[in-house]
Amino acid sequence: MSDATDAQPNQPTAEGVDEVAAESWQAFANCLGVDPDLFFPERGASTKEAKQVCQGCVVREDCLEYALANGEKFGIWGGLSERERRRIRRQRALARAAQQSRTA
Repeated sequence: MSDATDAQPNQPTAEGVDEVAAESWQAFANCLGVDPDLFFPERGASTKEAKQVCQGCVVREDCLEYALANGEKFGIWGGLSERERRRIRRQRALARAAQQSRTA
C-alpha cells in the first residue's frame, strides 16, 4: 500500500476510496436540495411527504442500507421510518440466526 504522501494530486488515497464510494450515492438522491426538516418530522407528524420524495429515487436502496448499517434512529431514510427500519433489522437478525443454526 502506498503512503498518503505518494498520492497524486486530486487522486483519492486508498483509505479514502471506500468512503468516497460509499457516499457517492448521495449525489443522486431525490432529496438533494430538499429541506432536511421534511425527513425529520416532529413526533406524530405525517411522514407522507418525505416518503413521496423517496418514491422512485434511484438510490433508495443505498439510502436504506446506509441507515440500517449506521443505526440511524431518527428520520426517513430510504423511504422508511425508524419503526419500519427496526422491523427490517429484526427480520435480518432472525434470518442470520436461523442461517447460523442450520450451518452449526
